[in-house]
Amino acid sequence: MSVQTWTYIIVGLSFALYIGIAIWSRVGSTKEFYVAGGGVHPIANGMATAADWMSAASFISMAGLISFMGYDGAVYLLGWTGGYVLLALLLAPYLRKFGKFTVPDFVGDRYYSDTARLVAVICALFVSFTYVAGQMRGVGIVFSRFLEVDITTGVIFGMAIVFLYAVLGGMKGITYTQVAQYCVLIFAYMVPAIFISLMLTGNPVPQLGFGSTLADGSGTYLLDKLDGLNEALGFAAYTDGSKGMADVFCITLALMVGTAGLPHVIVRFFTVPKVRDARRSAGWALLFIAILYTTAPAVASFARLNMIDTINGPDGQGTAYSEAPSWIPNWEKTGLIAWQDKNGDGKMFYAKDERNEMTIDRDIMVLANPEIAQLPAWVIALIAAGGLAAALSTAAGLLLVISSAISHDLLKKVIKPDISEKQELWAARIAAGFAVCIAGLLGIYPPGFVAQVVAFAFGLAAASFFPAILLGIFDKRTNAAGAIVGMIAGLGFTTAYIVYFKFMAAPEANVPANWLFGISPEGIGVIGMLINFALAIAISRVTAAPPLHVQELVDSIRVPRGAGAASHIAQH
Repeated sequence: MSVQTWTYIIVGLSFALYIGIAIWSRVGSTKEFYVAGGGVHPIANGMATAADWMSAASFISMAGLISFMGYDGAVYLLGWTGGYVLLALLLAPYLRKFGKFTVPDFVGDRYYSDTARLVAVICALFVSFTYVAGQMRGVGIVFSRFLEVDITTGVIFGMAIVFLYAVLGGMKGITYTQVAQYCVLIFAYMVPAIFISLMLTGNPVPQLGFGSTLADGSGTYLLDKLDGLNEALGFAAYTDGSKGMADVFCITLALMVGTAGLPHVIVRFFTVPKVRDARRSAGWALLFIAILYTTAPAVASFARLNMIDTINGPDGQGTAYSEAPSWIPNWEKTGLIAWQDKNGDGKMFYAKDERNEMTIDRDIMVLANPEIAQLPAWVIALIAAGGLAAALSTAAGLLLVISSAISHDLLKKVIKPDISEKQELWAARIAAGFAVCIAGLLGIYPPGFVAQVVAFAFGLAAASFFPAILLGIFDKRTNAAGAIVGMIAGLGFTTAYIVYFKFMAAPEANVPANWLFGISPEGIGVIGMLINFALAIAISRVTAAPPLHVQELVDSIRVPRGAGAASHIAQH
């Protein structure tokens, strides 16, 4: 069977599974809609958290970044992994004990202010919509290549599926759908990685094949060959970094602390019965995440080596376009690969300098990897199903955050406190529907490639939420005035910096020499975070202390006693 036939079969079966789960898990209460009733098993929650966490950026774009950036791409790997550990150990158990399942709810009650709650709602919407743009672009890329439809049509298909199980099943439907999506995406990621590791190095374990000698009998290590190829083509050595130390540090830290402020990940710790279960599910999630994250550098290396060999030919002099392997014309149809015959020899050639004739979008590297390696059609189709699972799982979690921010944190807590549970549930579903439509538009007209857009979202979360959450848990002196000014200033500075350098300044102006302290827009969230911390602490010290009951509440959530089931939403 053809790749397209296999894709229709595998993607169709996976979508049928997701829809079936959504119908089975349809909800009838706000507690089920927001936190899945609080009764999810820790292992299932760990798998759902891993799927929620491993977005299109992790599945589609991270290995592509590493493949093109080499050593410098490790900042994404380190930042996202370290950030999850930071969230699981430092923040999640305390937030879980506090009993507020949304970040705006925590901010509003901890800082005893509807203004603080409103600022947090705005931050949550800003971060979530930025993040979901990357997911919907990932959906469009997968559909456009493997189902041979344009990106707009692909995004609309994705919107319809997410709408069905997010609006119908809420967090309950999303949770069990994400369990299935984790199984699909990890199987789809590992199968081609194992195949290619065996082909290139003879080692079936990608993590070990990555550091092994090639199977051609030359005795050359895979990374040594990549270093040599990169340098011969005008690139920096694959294992050398070119980014400045300050930028590497800031991007990594921004991704770490941004993770700790991501509302769609935090809410997952409220779907289990007890605080102990939240810690256990965090451990399981880290294990499930590690399977993909430790494989990504190997996938990146395999893909780059195969890509260069395929385009430049075994003799390194280029491959005739008329003899190009099928993956090149297939991806050309999506507009993500282009060839320009500069010297008129009819041959393709990939390099960094003036010899280069290929334009290659880094977002295709994981998806095209099985095709480049000439793996069976069913493996190529499997990677499509995995990419869709990764993008849709995170998109669903983000859409629920947007829905709850509008229906619970804004409507119930600020605008209409006397709203009934049934009315709130309908408001949540309507908000989710509108959010799906906006997310689709962002996917059709994205502000950048997948991982870059997601990196911006992490920077915005780092600059806005992380200080407010950390100080809210560990500093009982921080008050409403400090938190509000800090969040506004941190978010405003980071947004302005990103917008200026990415959308207003001329491309030649977006260089390290013009960046503040040499920090790129992807890492500027750290400076926004420091501004937030400084203002929140300073203003809190010169204004009135929080009420005594708030200070006692802060003390109580750090005491590891009396942690029971989450209270029903109506009690908050």
